[in-house]
Amino acid sequence: MYFQGYWLCLGLLFVSVNAEFMDDGVEVEELGENSEDIDTNEGELSSEIKYKTPQPVGEVYFTETFDSGKLAGWVLSKAKKDDTNVEISIYDGRWEIEELKENRAPGDRGLVLKSRAKHHAISTVLAKPFIFADRPLIVQYEVNFQDGIDCGGAYIKLLADTDDLNLENFHDKTSYIIMFGPDKCGEDYKLHFIIRHKHPKTGVYEEKHAKPPDVDLKPFFTDRKTHLYTLVMNPDDTFEVLIDQIVVNKGSLLEDVVPPINPLKEIEDPADEKPDDWDERAKIPDPSAIKPEDWDEDEPAQIEDLSAVKPDGWLDAEPKFIPDPNAEKPDDWNEDMDGEWEAPRISNPACRIGCGEWKPPMINNPKYKGVWRPPMIDNPNYQGIWSPRKIPNPYYFEDDHPFLLTSFRALGLELWSMTSDIYFDNFIICSEKEVADRWATDGWGVKMLANANELGILRQLITTAEERPWLWLIYLVTAGLPIALIISFCWPRKVKKKYEDANYKETDICKPQTKGALEQEGKEEKAALEKPLDLVEEKQQSDGEILEKEGEPQEKSEEEIEIIEGQEEGNKSNKSGSEDEMKEADESTGSGDGPVKSVRKRRVRKE
Repeated sequence: MYFQGYWLCLGLLFVSVNAEFMDDGVEVEELGENSEDIDTNEGELSSEIKYKTPQPVGEVYFTETFDSGKLAGWVLSKAKKDDTNVEISIYDGRWEIEELKENRAPGDRGLVLKSRAKHHAISTVLAKPFIFADRPLIVQYEVNFQDGIDCGGAYIKLLADTDDLNLENFHDKTSYIIMFGPDKCGEDYKLHFIIRHKHPKTGVYEEKHAKPPDVDLKPFFTDRKTHLYTLVMNPDDTFEVLIDQIVVNKGSLLEDVVPPINPLKEIEDPADEKPDDWDERAKIPDPSAIKPEDWDEDEPAQIEDLSAVKPDGWLDAEPKFIPDPNAEKPDDWNEDMDGEWEAPRISNPACRIGCGEWKPPMINNPKYKGVWRPPMIDNPNYQGIWSPRKIPNPYYFEDDHPFLLTSFRALGLELWSMTSDIYFDNFIICSEKEVADRWATDGWGVKMLANANELGILRQLITTAEERPWLWLIYLVTAGLPIALIISFCWPRKVKKKYEDANYKETDICKPQTKGALEQEGKEEKAALEKPLDLVEEKQQSDGEILEKEGEPQEKSEEEIEIIEGQEEGNKSNKSGSEDEMKEADESTGSGDGPVKSVRKRRVRKE
């Protein structure tokens, strides 16, 4: 029964760990059914993941896998950043197409940012512009910070569909509609979702930032794993942000962006000014208060303690520090260049009690009152905090459907990073969640299998528990159960053995008995049965005392033994000690000179 429970716990452990590795439905069974990229051998995963370039299964606006090894359609920027030092204003950061450093799937490649402390800019045109109307927008891609991240970003920009869009001149001021993706500098870990909303009255684009996620983003930047970032914008003005197909942020464009889409109906009048006689003081000094005559403002806050006495052994003439008598001038000391050499100073060993001029310690002055100030009273002329009057906002508008943003027709990465080898892969822009999910399964899902396949079982357990600390409890129970079973089966049962020994009775060696001895024994047993119960109770008390003692065994008297034997024999239907038994014994033995009969006698074990 114990071992059945152990194997049950062990099975539950592996089931839970396997489920954690395959978050949100990205399971081995699903990948086996939905993707042709994974080959199985007799129902088990092959040691080498078979990767095949994902193919979109529906309508898409843009896809890119980089598996061809070429940057076909991508344009490197030749622009320069404004308001930046000339030496670093050029977008000269290097891009390469490479496989992952770790947990790679053969044949899978991605776009890698290769340069440190340089500006990078690269962009490409979509298959067709995305027009915000009645269909959702789904943007999805993968990022892996292969060397961690010190300071830098891995976000993308969706560039506005304008007539003057020139990808060779792509830079930080190029008009974009959406900016989405991870960014980090210092200890600030961010996941940007920014939209640029066009003001209908002024025509100016204003940035609106989504509220930050409520989850800890640091592990996604530091674990050196490939993570899947997904943005979903719906025509009902709601949005969702997902990492590894788990929602980490969601809200409404009307309520959960800063500053809000719609401005205030009223604003403060910029021409209004506070009157000169406006009194904002809630409290004022009491003008009728007078300083008390005995208030001495000249008394110091602390005075010398007149009761203090200089300690015995205080050396007034001794300095606190003296030159180190053991110090020696270095051999390479040059007085012409280094000046006159002086030995370093050390604490004076003679100053065990104290040295130098002795001064009594300072204590708080009981007469000190400080500068006198009149008490504060309510200001009878208080008018409150002044604020400008409100006027109607001349630029007020109300956009009930902010999803209808300006269309975009290009995707770009314009980044600065202090860390190299940032990996990008499997971009997709579409309107159907099923298409994006299938794309993720065929691309990112295969990477997750490659990661699980390369890790040993022990490393998988540790890695999973680092991400989900509650698994350590399951590990502890699973490991501790067999230890508990071993202890329960093998630990010596001392207490039980003690009572078994106490109840144990050993038979005496058979003693030869004559007919006369048997008759005498029968008489004694019969007399013992007629004795008062007090002797029996005394015997039981003595037995209890014997059991409580753990020391040396003690001998019972012959009388006590006979009483115990008589009581036991009397309870057996008065068979022992009866005249019939005596008669049978007489017949069997014949005379006193005949052969003897062995009689078994009980003896209480003595402890």
